[in-house]
Amino acid sequence: MAKVQMSCPRCRQPLIADVEQLFDVDADPSAKQRLLSGQSNMAACQSCGYQGPVSVPVVYHDSSKQLLLTYFPADLGLPVNEQERLVGPYITTVMNRLPAEKRGAYLLQPKNMLTFQTMIETVLEKDGITKDMIEASQKRLNLLQRLLTISTPESRAEVISQEGALMDRDFFQMLGRLIEASMASGDQQSARALATIQQEIIPQTEFGRQMQEQMNTVQAAVRELQEAGEKGLTREILLDVIIKYADNENVVANLTSLTRQGMDYEFFGLLTERINAASGADAEKLTELRKKLLEFTKELDLQMEAHLNQTRDLLEELIKTPDLEQVLGEVLPHLDEAFAQVMQSELQAARQKGDLQRSAKIQQIAEAIQKASTPPGAELIESLLSTQDPEEQRKLLNEHAEEITPDFLQMLNSLAAQMEEENQPEFQQQVQEIYRMALRISMQANLKK
Repeated sequence: MAKVQMSCPRCRQPLIADVEQLFDVDADPSAKQRLLSGQSNMAACQSCGYQGPVSVPVVYHDSSKQLLLTYFPADLGLPVNEQERLVGPYITTVMNRLPAEKRGAYLLQPKNMLTFQTMIETVLEKDGITKDMIEASQKRLNLLQRLLTISTPESRAEVISQEGALMDRDFFQMLGRLIEASMASGDQQSARALATIQQEIIPQTEFGRQMQEQMNTVQAAVRELQEAGEKGLTREILLDVIIKYADNENVVANLTSLTRQGMDYEFFGLLTERINAASGADAEKLTELRKKLLEFTKELDLQMEAHLNQTRDLLEELIKTPDLEQVLGEVLPHLDEAFAQVMQSELQAARQKGDLQRSAKIQQIAEAIQKASTPPGAELIESLLSTQDPEEQRKLLNEHAEEITPDFLQMLNSLAAQMEEENQPEFQQQVQEIYRMALRISMQANLKK
């Protein structure tokens, strides 16, 4: 991501904007979401508060869909030869990144999009999302925004009654994603407002009531498994619970997702024995259940395999990159447990092969992730808690006085509250003593300023 200097379209004051011109999904799977979100290449003026798009050429690439798209804002007024000159280096970068077997004829004929919206629609269309589907999604989004502007539950209930047909599965999925995104970004106010609307809609719409009923059934099935797990969950018990809910495909799908590891060769052998011992309608029911379970487990395995392949590709990109810190900062929010597993597996494989350069690079990545994931001040708190000597703690705090920020003090407060909830009074008292020392040192430093 590069920085460009420009003049604010409103007040003409100079400003610096982050721009991203190459969205290469092969190199960074999260690039697609950044493009579709519409939040990339936006300028914000500190002087007048203006916010708007930055007019820059954009290149989008996804080899799996054989897409190489370009877009040039009309206000740039660039002739064709100038357009080709500007995007040429980006297309060369795309081609150099691709292994020979992935290079296709589509790379020689990039498609120019007349508008940015056309580019978005082309990307979505390759995912099976048509223009009609996009318009329907926009209607649902407009409805949700309308509900957010209504202040009373009574007025919202009237709108819900009028627009109930739009509040279907897609609407609830969109609402769920927005709640998750708000929570992930720390926007608790928006998350609470969206969650309130969700709770109001559920009992007032047909799909909401159906969804609630399904959720209650799934929760009941999960509780049965949890209770069985306390006594010792076996494959026989797992099979009994699944057979009990065999008529509810949604419950079976959820239980399969939760207990996939238990659905192994032995599990299906037990199910086959039940089928062979049954007759008539019971045998047909169990046979259909086995078919569903095989479909669900196959789909889960394919999803996991695809995710692991993407994770391996991402690790390889991190291994190759010369600027690990910058790239890691962009992908860190997308790293999960699967990435940690793949990284550990690749590290062991490299060590077994004696590939010291590769193992050292993977170890460097692991250390960089740990460092980037550790909140500022966490290491200092660990050091303070490792000693019981108040004088040593005071010495450490004085040596790291610049780290005693409001966030650091809040971390200590939160840790003390957590210890109180977990009924660890001695540990809680130790944290509170450290908090008082840190607060005193912080206040003394502020008085000297």
